[in-house]
Amino acid sequence: MLWVIQAIGLTSNPRRELPPTVDDVSFEARSGRVTALLGTPGAGKTTALRLALELQQGRGITYFRGRPLHRIAHPTREVGVLLGDVPGHPSRTVRGHLRMLCAAAGLPVRRADEVLEVVGLIGLCDARLGTLSRGMDRRLGLACALLADPHTLVLDGPADGLSIRESRWLHGILRAHATQGGTVLFATRDPKEASRTADRVLTLEQGRLVADQEATDFSRTRLRPRVVVRTPHAARLGALLTKEARSARRSVEIVREGGNRLSVYGSTCAEVGETAFRHGILVHQLADEIGDMGPMRMPMATPPSTPGLDPSSADGPQPSVEGSHAPAAGPRPPMADPPATIEDPHPSAEPLQTPSGPCRPSGESLPPAVEAPRSTESPRSTESPRSTETPPSAADGEQTPAETPEAPRGRPRASVGNPQASTRVQEADGPVPLSGRAPATDPLPPLPPRITVRPARSPLRPVRYELRRATGIGTAYVTAAAVLVTSALTAVLLARIGHTPQPRLLAAWPRELPLPPAALGAGLLGALAFGDEFRHPALAADRGTVPRRLGLLAAKLLVAAATALLLAFLTVGCDLEVLYLVYGRELTSPPADWFALGASWLGLVVGCAWAGVLAAGVFRSTTAGLAAVLGVPLLVVPLVQKVLEGPTVRTAAGLPLRLREHVLVQWPFGGERYLAAAARVIAQPVGGALLLSLTVLLCAYLMTTMRSRVR
Repeated sequence: MLWVIQAIGLTSNPRRELPPTVDDVSFEARSGRVTALLGTPGAGKTTALRLALELQQGRGITYFRGRPLHRIAHPTREVGVLLGDVPGHPSRTVRGHLRMLCAAAGLPVRRADEVLEVVGLIGLCDARLGTLSRGMDRRLGLACALLADPHTLVLDGPADGLSIRESRWLHGILRAHATQGGTVLFATRDPKEASRTADRVLTLEQGRLVADQEATDFSRTRLRPRVVVRTPHAARLGALLTKEARSARRSVEIVREGGNRLSVYGSTCAEVGETAFRHGILVHQLADEIGDMGPMRMPMATPPSTPGLDPSSADGPQPSVEGSHAPAAGPRPPMADPPATIEDPHPSAEPLQTPSGPCRPSGESLPPAVEAPRSTESPRSTESPRSTETPPSAADGEQTPAETPEAPRGRPRASVGNPQASTRVQEADGPVPLSGRAPATDPLPPLPPRITVRPARSPLRPVRYELRRATGIGTAYVTAAAVLVTSALTAVLLARIGHTPQPRLLAAWPRELPLPPAALGAGLLGALAFGDEFRHPALAADRGTVPRRLGLLAAKLLVAAATALLLAFLTVGCDLEVLYLVYGRELTSPPADWFALGASWLGLVVGCAWAGVLAAGVFRSTTAGLAAVLGVPLLVVPLVQKVLEGPTVRTAAGLPLRLREHVLVQWPFGGERYLAAAARVIAQPVGGALLLSLTVLLCAYLMTTMRSRVR
C-alpha cells in the first residue's frame, strides 16, 4: 500500500517558556483513503498541517510521494491546499481569480470553467469575491485546490460554518477524490464528522499524537450510542433506571451532564420512556444520539516511536456512573439497539430531534448553483455500488481518453488493481456500527477532468499571470482615468497662469510639485503590483508567503514599464488635445529638442513605476512603494544635485564624440544621437536620483531573495 504523506517528527518552535504547539508528531496518509486529523481547538491541528506544508518554521520533515514539498517542481500540481478563506482581492470576479491562478500554474484558461462547474459556482462566475457567502467561499477554495488536478488534498476545517447539505456535498467531493486514487488529509474538531467521513482518524491532544486508528476502531472506542433525556427530575429518573437495570441484570451507564440532562448508555428510548411513564416523570426531551467519549489519554508519558497505536490503548476516560452492574474498567456494554443515524456534522449542546434524516434550519436557502449541481453523468462521475457483491470496477465510471493510465501525473484510476480505492467503495455501502455514516445510496459528485498535458516552464507564464492580475480589477483603470483628468486640468490651469515652459506645460508639471501626475500614477500602479500580492496573497495559499522569484519580478517590471509608457503617451496626448481645444494652436507646437525631452519624460515615468515595484517588493507594502517614489525628488535629488555640480551637461554632450575617437566602426543610424539623449537623462538630477534609487532597491530585493532561499 502506497504511503503518499509521511510526516516525521513535526515540532513547532516554542515561544518563550511556552511548550511547542506541536511536539514530535509523526503520521502517514495512504493513497486512495481519507485521513482525518482530529483535535479540540488548540490541539495543534492547523500548526501540524502548516508544518507539513512548510508554511511555518519548525523541525521535522514531510514527504509527499517520497519528496519534500520544496523539492517538487510544481507543488500546486502535487498538493491542493485549502487553509481558511480564499486569499483573493475582494473586487476580483470568481472566474477572473481562477483564470489568474491558471496563468500562474501554466494551465489552459478553460480549466477555470471546468472546475467552477464541478463545485457548482458556474452561475456565480461573475460575482465578486467580497460578496460570496461562507459556503460559496469554501466552494471556491475547493475549486482552487482542485485547479491543477493535484494528487493530494490538504484541508483545514473544510466544513466549518457550512450547512448540513453543503457539508454532505463537500465530503462527497473528498470521497470521490479518494475513490479515484487520490489522497485526502483534513483537520476537524468534530469526532462525528471524522468518523463519518474518514477512513483513518489521527487524534491530537495538546500537540501530541495520542491515537492512530481506523474509522471503525475509532467509532468503537470514541463514539457510543446513547439516549439523551431532559427532565426536571433527572436524579430520580437516574435512580429508577439504575434500579431496573439491576433487577433485569443489564449493564446500563448513566451520566449526569449537569442541570436536567442525563445520558444513558446501554438502553433505548423505548425503555427509558416506559420507565418515566410508569413513575409519572415529566420528560422534556428524549432522543437517540451518538455520544463523544471525550479526548483520548495516552497510557504512557511519552509518545510512541511509531504513529500507529493499538486501538485498545486509546479508550477515553470512563464516564461517571451513578449506578450499574458494569465494571469500572472493562469492555463497553453492548448496545441494545442499533444507533440512529445522525447527520449533524457540528456538535452542539442540543441534539437533533429528528434523527431519522437530515434537516436544515427553517428559512435557510441555497443559491441556484448549489441547488442544481452538475449532472452526475460526467465522465468523472463515480457511483458507489449498491451492494458488496458489485465488483469494484463498477465504481470506476466510464473510461475516457483523458483518464488513461499513461497520464504522467495525477490520481491513479480506481480499479481492481488499486485495492485502496475499491475497498473503500465497498465499505461505504455496508453498515458501519457506531459511526453514524449513512449508507452510500447516492452517486459520488463528479470531479474535474484530468489534465494529461504537463506544460513546460515558459518565460511568458509569469507575464500572463501579471497581465491577468493587473487587468482583473478596476484599480488600474480608475488610477489611469484620475491621472488623465488631473493632468489635463493642471495643464489648462498652468496655461492660464502663464510663465510655464512648454515642456512642463505639456507634462502638467508645475515647479511646486515634486513629480507630475503621470509619474505619480505610474509609481502607484507599480507599488500596487507587489502591494496587492502581499495584501491578498493569491499565490501564497500553498507557499506561506509571496514567492520571490526573479521571473515574477521581471514580469512585474515589464508590465509596469508598458503601463507607464502607455500612461505617459496618453497623458501628453490628452494635454495637447485639451490645450488645443481651449487655447488653439498657440500652445501645441512641438519644442525644438523634442527627442531629448521625450526620452527624459519616458525615462522619468518608467523609473517611477519601477521604483514603486521594487520598493513594494522589498518592504511588502503599497504605502512603502509610493513613499519610495516620492522620496526620489524630495530626498535623493538634493543629494544628487550636490554631487553633479559642474559642467555635467557639457560633459554628457561631448561623450559620443570622445567615444567615436576610440571606436573604429562608425555609429549606425546616428547612434551617437540616442547615446547623447540617454546621457542627458542620466546627467539630470532627477534621472541620476532615479537611477541611484533603482540600483539600491534592486540590490535590496536580490539580497532578500537570496536570504529567503538560504532559509
